[in-house]
Amino acid sequence: MAGVADAAAPGSSGDGRRGGAPEQQQQDAGRGEQKSSCSSGESWPPASGSGQPPQRTETLGFYESDRERKKKRSVSDLSLLRFISAELTRGYFLEHNEAKYTERRERVYTCMRIPRELEKLMFFGIFLCLDAFLYVFTLLPLRVFLALFQFITLPCYGLRDRRLLQPAQVCDIFKGVILVICYFMMHYVDYSMMYHLIRGQSVIKLYIIYNMLEVADRLFSSFGQDILDALYWTATEPKERKRAHIGVIPHFFMAVLYVFLHAILIMVQATTLNVAFNSHNKSLLTIMMSNNFVEIKGSVFKKFEKNNLFQMSNSDIKERFTNYVLLLIVCLRNMEQFSWNPDHLWVLFPDVCMVIASEIAVDIVKHAFITKFNDITADVYSEYRASLAFDLVSSRQKNAYTDYSDSVSRRMGFIPLPLAVLLIRVVTSSIKVQGVLAYACVVLFYCGLISLKVLNSIVLLGKSCQYVKEAKMEEKLFNPPPTSTPGKPLSKPQSKFKSPQGIPTDESFSASVTNQPVHQKENPTSLLVTSNSDQFLTTPDGEDKDISQDNSELKHRSSKKDLLEIDRFTICGNRID
Repeated sequence: MAGVADAAAPGSSGDGRRGGAPEQQQQDAGRGEQKSSCSSGESWPPASGSGQPPQRTETLGFYESDRERKKKRSVSDLSLLRFISAELTRGYFLEHNEAKYTERRERVYTCMRIPRELEKLMFFGIFLCLDAFLYVFTLLPLRVFLALFQFITLPCYGLRDRRLLQPAQVCDIFKGVILVICYFMMHYVDYSMMYHLIRGQSVIKLYIIYNMLEVADRLFSSFGQDILDALYWTATEPKERKRAHIGVIPHFFMAVLYVFLHAILIMVQATTLNVAFNSHNKSLLTIMMSNNFVEIKGSVFKKFEKNNLFQMSNSDIKERFTNYVLLLIVCLRNMEQFSWNPDHLWVLFPDVCMVIASEIAVDIVKHAFITKFNDITADVYSEYRASLAFDLVSSRQKNAYTDYSDSVSRRMGFIPLPLAVLLIRVVTSSIKVQGVLAYACVVLFYCGLISLKVLNSIVLLGKSCQYVKEAKMEEKLFNPPPTSTPGKPLSKPQSKFKSPQGIPTDESFSASVTNQPVHQKENPTSLLVTSNSDQFLTTPDGEDKDISQDNSELKHRSSKKDLLEIDRFTICGNRID
């Protein structure tokens, strides 16, 4: 015990500087325990009655003592050099948001693919329009001649059928008669007087007139195709009484009036473009080309669905082909005024190239940003091309329900009759045919047009079959037409199915107005031939719907239509593009 006391005595004497009291040692030991408990994560404060100091408040994870120590830092730690060094050396990792940047990269790749895919669609669509346009000049006159020859020689062979002529032959005769009547009516329109009348107007007036003509052309195309379809169906539908044939007469006069007025409208457009080409300062031509860029403002910053973009693509195809024909008319009129001097053609060539280049550039920019803002892939243009190819292939089937030129008219809004009337009028007035050699050249030119039409049709048909196979749509071409149930009327559908989008699809009728009945001797009770296009991308599930549900779902038909049910003037959403 004495040894322990002796050993403790030096310690107590050594701690005399800190007071040497045992209470002070206990406080120091308490502070050590407090620090160890804080560092080890134990609860704080300790239990009451332990004699510990009061609790220190914690603010944002730091104790007051820590904040006081930070305030005492030197000013050199917050220097400008340290801030610049931190800005120069800080880093970040893009892989932390990999999905976002991958999506942005795909959008860039899509925009880069748009010009190629769009021009492939435009190239295919322009040749489709060319095929329908050449049909009016080449095969239509021959078909009309064969139909009239059959009608005249019918008594020699006897009436072996109820029909004097087939429905396709009746439609061809009406097209030929309308074409001839409107051509002679166009002789009463003075092109020179119209040119000088338009040239005397101011630039602003001509710009407004040209915009009004574009709107009027769309309205004429929409209503005009309905007029022609009504005429064809009224002339070919089965009639029980002979008095019912009288209804064809008013439809025929309406069709003649429409084609004549639409041809005059296109003539005014061509004349306005001719004035722009011949103006000295080219200001009108510049303003008319700038009108194409207004389409970007009106189209890019709006929501577009897949069907709306299909409508816009068809409209651009039709517009580009119409502009090519208008430029041809302008060149013919200018070459006539300069006595067919080849040097003047090179004067017009830069302006023609400028108009075409501006049209292509506007279409590329417009479609690129529409697909970007609406998250539409570039592969959609392959589907559009396959839809147009399906129309061409289905029109070559034995159970075709319409002519291909009429199908192009509905799909793209391109009606070849008014444009053909105007072109024939301009060509016959610009080129004088005199002498045997001149008529021989005309015959050779006509044979060349027929060769071009046949070659174009063969190439288009081969390409269309390829696109249909790539889209896996060939099985739709060979679906047998539905047969009617005995005792049911021919004019009403028999069954309805619901598509996956909730749209009742009529199996017995297509969306077209001009469905032609198939004349079969073996089965006279067959229904009207259905369009295979109504079944594309739509698989019926076989569930029948009530009439009340059908009526309610028809309200949403426009927003959920299939691609092959969309034509140029079908309302998809809130607007027609």
